[in-house]
Amino acid sequence: MRILVTGATSMIGSEVVRQLIARGDEVTTFQRRPSQLPVAEVLGDLTEPSEVGAATREQDAVIHLAAKVGVTGSLSAFDQVNVGGTLSLAASARRSGVRRFVHVSSPSVAHSGQPLVAAPAGPADPEHTRGHYATTKAEAERALLRQSSDDMRIVALRPHLVWGPGDEQLVGRIVERAQQGRLAFVGSGLALIDSTYVENAASAMVAAVDRLGEDAGENVAGRALVVSNGQPRTVVELVERILQSCGVHSGVGQNRAARRHVPFRLAFGVGAVAERIWERRGRSDDPPMTSFLAEQLATAHWFDQLETQRLLQWRPTVDLDTGFERLAASRS
Repeated sequence: MRILVTGATSMIGSEVVRQLIARGDEVTTFQRRPSQLPVAEVLGDLTEPSEVGAATREQDAVIHLAAKVGVTGSLSAFDQVNVGGTLSLAASARRSGVRRFVHVSSPSVAHSGQPLVAAPAGPADPEHTRGHYATTKAEAERALLRQSSDDMRIVALRPHLVWGPGDEQLVGRIVERAQQGRLAFVGSGLALIDSTYVENAASAMVAAVDRLGEDAGENVAGRALVVSNGQPRTVVELVERILQSCGVHSGVGQNRAARRHVPFRLAFGVGAVAERIWERRGRSDDPPMTSFLAEQLATAHWFDQLETQRLLQWRPTVDLDTGFERLAASRS
C-alpha cells in the first residue's frame, strides 16, 4: 500500500514509518525538514497547497500527524496549521483518490478540566477546550469527521500522553526538572492518568489504516477513538518510574514528606499568569507551568479502551513495565 505520513520527524511519526516499512508498505513522508528515514520524502509546508498536492499524489492512504504544538503563539498561528493545513491536506487527498485518512488528534479536544474516569471518547468541543492547540485540534477533528464518506473514510485517533526512548517532551522535561531541583507535584500527585508507549500508539495508527479499508471500516469511519496502554497510574508513580528508568534520582523516592507539592489553585493561577506573560513577550518556549498543565497533573484522566480495541482489532503489545525497561536500556 502507498501511504503518506505527515510529521514523520516526530517520535511517533518515525515509529509509524518504521512499522509501515517493516511490513512492506511504500511510504512517503511530508514535513518541513529531512527525516533521515529510508523512504521517499516530500519537503514542504501544510499551509502551501501546491506542496500538499505534491505529497498526496498517487497515495492510497494518509496518516496525518503534523501539527503546531505547544502553549505559546497566537490563535491564528495555530489555526493556520492545525485547521487550515489539515483541511487542505484532506481536500488534496480526496482529489488525489486517497481512500483512507487517519487523523491524529488529542484527548485534549474533549477535555474541559473535569476528571475523566474510564471515559469514552467524547465529542470534540472547541468551545470548552483549554489553549489554542486543543481548540484548533478540536475544530479540525470535528470538521474532518463530518467529511468522512465512502469515497474517503476518515477516523480520528487520540493517543494519550505518548512516551518512549528519544522522547524530549514528557520524558525530557521530567528529567530536566528533576536534575534542576524544580520537580514538584500539583495537588496530591495521586490522580490516575493514562499514558501510551510509543510503539503502541504507532501500531494503533497502522491498524486504523487497515480497518478503514475493510468491510467493517464503515463502523470505524467518522469516529474518534482514544488510544492508550489501558494501564492508568498515579502521577507520582509515572514520574518516579520515568526517572528511575533514566537513572535520575528525584530526591523523593518513597519519602512522602520529602515530595514537593503545589496546591492546585496556586499552580493553576501561576500557570494562567505565565501564559499571558509569555504571549505578551512573544516567547517561543513553553512556560514552566500553564493552567492546562496544572489541570492535567491534578485531575484523573484515563479512558475506556474496550471500544478502541474492538473497532481497530488492536491491542497494545508493550506493557508499561516493558516500556520502562526499554527506556532504561536506551539511556544506558
